[in-house]
Amino acid sequence: MKTLTKMLAMTSVLALVGCEGEDGKDGTNAVSSSQTPAATSLTSTQLANTVNNPWYIASAQRVEDAKAQAAAIAKSAGQAKNVILFVGDGMGVSTVTAARILQGQSLGLNGEEHNLSFDKFPFAGLVKTYNVDAQTPDSAGTMTAMVTGVKTDVGVIGVDEDIVRGDCSTVSGNELTTTLELAELAGLSTGIVSTARITHATPAATYAKSADRNWEDISDMPGAAVSSGCLDIADQLVKFESLLEGRYPGADVDGIEVVMGGGRRHFLPNDPAKNTSDAVSAVEGDRTDGRDLTAEWQATYPTGNYIIDQSGFNALNSEATERVFALFNESHMRYEADRNKDLAGEPSLSDMTRKAIRILDNNDKGFFLTVESGRIDHGHHAGSAYGALTETVELANAVKVALEETDPENTLIIVTADHSHVFTIAGYPKRGNPILGKVVAVGETEATKAADGLPYTTLGYTNGRGYMNLGDSETDADAAYSNPIDAGRKDLSLVNTESSGFHQEALVPLSSETHAGEDVGVYAIGPGAHLVSGTNEQNTLFHVMDYALNLISKAEKSLP
Repeated sequence: MKTLTKMLAMTSVLALVGCEGEDGKDGTNAVSSSQTPAATSLTSTQLANTVNNPWYIASAQRVEDAKAQAAAIAKSAGQAKNVILFVGDGMGVSTVTAARILQGQSLGLNGEEHNLSFDKFPFAGLVKTYNVDAQTPDSAGTMTAMVTGVKTDVGVIGVDEDIVRGDCSTVSGNELTTTLELAELAGLSTGIVSTARITHATPAATYAKSADRNWEDISDMPGAAVSSGCLDIADQLVKFESLLEGRYPGADVDGIEVVMGGGRRHFLPNDPAKNTSDAVSAVEGDRTDGRDLTAEWQATYPTGNYIIDQSGFNALNSEATERVFALFNESHMRYEADRNKDLAGEPSLSDMTRKAIRILDNNDKGFFLTVESGRIDHGHHAGSAYGALTETVELANAVKVALEETDPENTLIIVTADHSHVFTIAGYPKRGNPILGKVVAVGETEATKAADGLPYTTLGYTNGRGYMNLGDSETDADAAYSNPIDAGRKDLSLVNTESSGFHQEALVPLSSETHAGEDVGVYAIGPGAHLVSGTNEQNTLFHVMDYALNLISKAEKSLP
C-alpha cells in the first residue's frame, strides 16, 4: 500500500451504478412489445391549452436541456480537468429563494420566475449539515466535511472527531487530508478566494489543522498550545508548502497559487509601524510574536505578488502572474453593498473569481479553486436580509463568471452552502410583492395586518438582535452591533423596510442571529455533476470532487 493511501486511511468509494439489463442486452430489464403501453388518445387539440402554455413550454425546454447536458456529462464522467467549489456561507434554501426574487425584481421582473445563475444547473440535491456533535452546525465542521470526506465536531478545522476542541495535544494523529492538498500533490494549481478573513473557518478548512477555529493568529491561542508546538492558522497558510511536504515524505509541491480575501491583522505584528495605508485600527496587526507573515511569504515566493488594494489587483497580469497573496482588508472584506466606501478599494467576488481562474488555468494539468461568499453569513447574523441577499446575488454573479471563464466539458462547478440560518419567507404576499417589503395579500393594495393590528414583513428571523431602522445610507450590516437588541413586534407602518439599513424583526432576543439545522441545496454542472442528486451527507461532496478529478490516484502516483 502506498504512502498516501496509508495516511488518508480512506478510499474514495463512489462508483457509477449501471448494468447491462438497463438496455435489455441480457433480457433482465427488456420490455416486450406486448408490454408496451398503448399510445395516448389525446389529440393535439385537446392538449392545446397545455402544450401551448408558456409555462409548459419553458419547463419542457428545461428538461430537454438537462437531458442533453446529462448525456454530454456522462461521456466525460471522471475526466474533469478543473473543479471549482463555491460555498455560500449561510446560504440556506430560503436565502436562495429570496435572493432570486430580489435579483429578478431589480431587473424589472416580478421576481419569482427569475433564476440565479446556478438555479439553471442540470443537477441538484440536498445536503445534511449536522456536525458529529451538533444538530445545528458551524462552518468549521461543515467545510471540513466537504473538503475531506469526513464529518467532524463543531469548531475544529481539518481534523476528525477524535479531537478535543481547544486541546493542542489531540491534533497529532487526527489530521485529515483535504481536496486542496490532494490537488497540490497531484500537480494541479490551487486557489482560495473569500470575502471573509482568509483565516476564517471556511477558507481555513482547506489548508489548516487546528483544535480551534478561533486560533487565527498566535494572539488567539492559549500559552499551552503555543508551547506545545501548535501553529496558528495564519502561520499554517504561509508555511503550507513545507508543512504539506513534511506530512508526505518525498512530496514536491509548489504551494497555493492564489489566495485572496481579508484578514491582514492576523499576518502582521502588533506594531503601528507595520500598519498599512488601509488600516482602520490604531494598531492593525494582532500578532504578539513580532513576525510579519506577509514579509515571510514574499521571502518564500520572491516572484509572487503581495497586494492589499484595488490598484494592486488591477495591475495583476493574469497571464504572467505566477502566484498572488491578496489581503484586501484588516478584517473581513466589505459587504458588496458597502464596497465603494473602502478607502483603498476592494475587488468584488466576481472580479476575484475571474482573476483567480485566469491565473490558475495557466497550468495545463488543471486546478482546484474554492470560492466563499463569507458575508452572506455575516449579514444574517446581523439580522440584515438586505446585506445577506445582496451578497447572495453577488455569489450568483461570480458563478456566472466561472461559467464564462471555463469549459463545461472539463470543469466541474459545485455550488452549495455550509449551513443555513433561521431566516423565513412568511405570510401570503401577492406575486411580485417587493421581497424586502411588507406583506400585501393577493387582490389588496395595503399592507396586511397581523392579529396585533400591525403590518409585517415577508422576511424575518426567528432570533437575533431584532428591528433596526438605520436608514437608506447605511450599507454596513454590522452597524447593527452598535445598537441595542430590540427583539419583538414593532409598528412598521411608516418604516421603509426596503432600505439598506433596515434590519428585520426577530422573535427571540440574542446578541447575534443563529445558524439553522435544516438541509441546504447543492447544485452542479460539468464532469461528475450527475453524482449530485438526492439527499446527501455533507462529506459526500468530497467524493464527488475526487471522482471528477481522480485526485487520490493522481496524488498517489506523484509520491515515491
